[in-house]
Amino acid sequence: MRTDAVSPRDHSPAPPAAAIGRSPTYPRSLEGKVALVVGGAGAIGAETSRMLKAAGAKVVISHLAAEKDTAAATALVAELGEGHAAFVADVVDTPSLVALRDAIAARYGRLDILVNAAGFTKPVPHADLDALTDELIDRMLQVNWRGQFATIRTFAPLLKASGDGLVVNISSIAAFTAVGSSIAYCAAKAGIDVMTKALGRALAPEVRVLAVSPGVVDTEFVPGRGADFNDKVSASTPLKRIGNAQDIAAAITACATMLGFSTGHTIQVDGGRAL
Repeated sequence: MRTDAVSPRDHSPAPPAAAIGRSPTYPRSLEGKVALVVGGAGAIGAETSRMLKAAGAKVVISHLAAEKDTAAATALVAELGEGHAAFVADVVDTPSLVALRDAIAARYGRLDILVNAAGFTKPVPHADLDALTDELIDRMLQVNWRGQFATIRTFAPLLKASGDGLVVNISSIAAFTAVGSSIAYCAAKAGIDVMTKALGRALAPEVRVLAVSPGVVDTEFVPGRGADFNDKVSASTPLKRIGNAQDIAAAITACATMLGFSTGHTIQVDGGRAL
């Protein structure tokens, strides 16, 4: 499961876990922290990895085994430099997540931040009920909900051991607007918001759980969306543009560096799109 993008084992000593209940100073330093960005080969995952690294964290990215994803992950780790790593894992394959956890524990001995940036969608008109097949519904929920939960479940012990753990899920305003690439996608993201709230209670106080909820973002995530669609959405968005990967990555990073007293909440980063 290890890619050629992995640099040698990091031997720097890990700092002690933050004392539970201690008030942090802001912005919180990520020096000595280890962050896992699941789906790190994608646009949002890659930008998040860069920002977490800039804030001081050692960054591990996971990616699918496809040639395109492996090439992107290899290039990103080379850009990040010494001490960062990439591994192959698939959120729908729990044994691969367990192997990833074991690899991180062996190399770094800890995990402090988990970013769930893996996702999948396929546009289906909401009125075309027949096009939203059982197989597509299952795949949508498998990747976008079950996979996120399985990842958190797998890494919860390491995050709890940190004493200052953080999970950041990527949701969508489709969760509550019911306007999105498909009804199943909207439902999966609504489930992410509920999961975030429930786990914010269940994993406290050792682990905080937050979600970032984008609107339309200028990436290749949704097949078939191009400049015409983006221009139309920009014109009807209060801030007069759509989001980009850096906007979302900045919010994710802020969950780690600025929102130390927040858990269980979903943070909208949509330019006012949902207003």
